[in-house]
Amino acid sequence: MGIDLGRGQEEDRSCKALRGPWAGTPQHLDAPYWQTSEPLVDRMLDLAEVGPGDHLIDLGCGDGRIVIAAARRGAKGLGVDIDPARIAEAEAAARAAGVEDLAHFRREDLFETRLEAASVVTLYLVPHVNRMLAPRLSTELAPGSRVLSHGFPLRQWAPRTREFIDGHELYLWVVD
Repeated sequence: MGIDLGRGQEEDRSCKALRGPWAGTPQHLDAPYWQTSEPLVDRMLDLAEVGPGDHLIDLGCGDGRIVIAAARRGAKGLGVDIDPARIAEAEAAARAAGVEDLAHFRREDLFETRLEAASVVTLYLVPHVNRMLAPRLSTELAPGSRVLSHGFPLRQWAPRTREFIDGHELYLWVVD
């Protein structure tokens, strides 16, 4: 007699199979660390109209600049990254910016991060990671939540806005 897995559990198993046995460890990054320039961060947050009352989650937060910029606008933010050095850097930057009460960071596998509380999710990940995250974004985020990506689209979704700025693509989607 087999165990009946729900669709979410099947997708999770499939995702882990694609990622390999070292998934979710500092030695196995799902995407390389690339910084988003400050002007692009500001434009992303402008596109999504991020401000007080928003809860932003940055998956693969790197040095924390997106979460910190959102906190400067009055939003609560959580940045997650698998690399402990990036988390330490982000926490120090939040303290230096005086936004540590709004900007929080956690060393965590981005595929383990709960998304239900987010009104905005930001991504600067590679296409196959976006593809694996898309089902979770569509099922875990509330209608009206915004998803922003720098560089790479969610191929399954039609963006509400797509902009080219200084050779970089920015995408905005709003969850139905």
